[in-house]
Amino acid sequence: MSGATFDYVIVGAGTAGCLLAARLAEDPAVRVALIEAGGNEHHPFISTPALVGAAIASRRFNWHFNTVPQPHLKDRRIPQPRGRVVGGSGSINGMVYHRGHPRDYDGWSAAGAAGWDYAHVLPYFLRSEHNEDFPDSAYHGRSGPLNVRRPRPPNRLNHAFIAAARSLGFPQETDFTGPDPHGVGFRQGLIRGGRRESTARACLRPALKRPNLALLTEALTLKVLVCEGRATGVLYAREGRSEEIHAQREVILCAGAVQTPQLLMLSGIGPRDELDQAGITPVFVHEGVGRNLHDHLACPVLMTTRDSTSYGISLKVLPRDILHAAQYLITRTGPLAGNVFESVGFLKTLPGLDRPDVQFVFQPAARPKPRFPLPVGHGYAISPVNLYPHSRGRIRLDGPDPHQAPLIDPALLSQPEDILPLRRSIRLARRILAAPDFARYRATELAPGKAIETDAGIDDFIRGNAYTVHHQVGTCRMGCDADAVVDPELKFRGIEALRVVDASVMPSIIGGNTNAVVVMIAEKASDLIRGRAPLEPLRPAP
Repeated sequence: MSGATFDYVIVGAGTAGCLLAARLAEDPAVRVALIEAGGNEHHPFISTPALVGAAIASRRFNWHFNTVPQPHLKDRRIPQPRGRVVGGSGSINGMVYHRGHPRDYDGWSAAGAAGWDYAHVLPYFLRSEHNEDFPDSAYHGRSGPLNVRRPRPPNRLNHAFIAAARSLGFPQETDFTGPDPHGVGFRQGLIRGGRRESTARACLRPALKRPNLALLTEALTLKVLVCEGRATGVLYAREGRSEEIHAQREVILCAGAVQTPQLLMLSGIGPRDELDQAGITPVFVHEGVGRNLHDHLACPVLMTTRDSTSYGISLKVLPRDILHAAQYLITRTGPLAGNVFESVGFLKTLPGLDRPDVQFVFQPAARPKPRFPLPVGHGYAISPVNLYPHSRGRIRLDGPDPHQAPLIDPALLSQPEDILPLRRSIRLARRILAAPDFARYRATELAPGKAIETDAGIDDFIRGNAYTVHHQVGTCRMGCDADAVVDPELKFRGIEALRVVDASVMPSIIGGNTNAVVVMIAEKASDLIRGRAPLEPLRPAP
């Protein structure tokens, strides 16, 4: 494909890139090229839902980035998994389907992202979705390419978690993507027939049968080519050679909240200080590129037990584990057909909040040991996640070499108030785990440990053990102000024929898992790019 010309050149075959390429290629009159640095996604670590830990641990499928030392987390470097494979992070994530709270999108619109309020984005969520569990709901789609369902059957520990939370007065929620998600219940995942569902599998693979769509793998994009203020193509490296590919209409960056700003800066597009320090000649100075980085921070309460109800590998349940493996190989059912994250709580830790401020992720398994992706032994955990952090960081370059990992600094807990929801949540998680519904499992608190009771002790535990849940957003923020990187049509502000379509455009993080939101962004972008009228806004009755 060296020197070839397409109508659209898309960089990054991740969640957004796969769907966007498939949608644009629906028009047989246009030619679309999709460029991916990683290889193909055909591997059991990716397709088997319960092997998500193995997919993340793989050097083949994960860039294995880390943050720079975080001063408010005891100078620790926090892992930042990013997919290096067709499907991107959607090929190695936990397959959770969630959209956040409807008010999150109204906040986007109020901040300058016109047309991105909840009523206007809901139709794009529905267009991509085929929901097995809610076929008659106005909040769900039934004819989209992506299959959504609850993992089943869930581990029995999930019922204890839901009952324990309800005993403390929290409501039960049947649909966390409804008009006001609040409470505890079973969650949904992107799973079809016992296999991981992703935009690579559901959207891109069928679309590759069309002659007007080309996928180029194992090709690292080095820079965006710009001529007289217009993006004209990209330079990429493959098999030891540097080659160009050209775009007649647009270059579209879908490399994610970490690597899209990195690529822009490598191309001479970004803050002047970053370009100067890296020795890169400026092509277009934009101070907003790479800034506004933020992510969800979590910290667990871990329980250990001799009871073998939980998922896990041990001698006492070896026959059961062998049976489950055989069940999956033969029927694609059983525990290996689920993603482990089967139930959840979206809870308010203070009265008067207009939406939940913390996600309580319940895990009916012991935490895997470092360097081994599956749980050994038995236990369970609640990992509270602060949904609306105030801390903001940035992506920077570590020199002009495109093969060098970017410097990722989310500035975690740099705003002192960000630790408070986690502190409150650890206390609340302990109350849930101490409820009578868990008594039969006779578990012992492994971490933080019963000796840690004071605010100072809990805060110290958080700083030494918190981690992000890999929902990086915001580094090419959408808006209408001078610091916004893209406008509400996702066009780069200052360079023609350049667009960004991925999590980097989110003005602020949503209150939940971000994969479904990226799918929605790509769906809406496909209409914007093709000049189609937006879908009619939806305002279903509660």
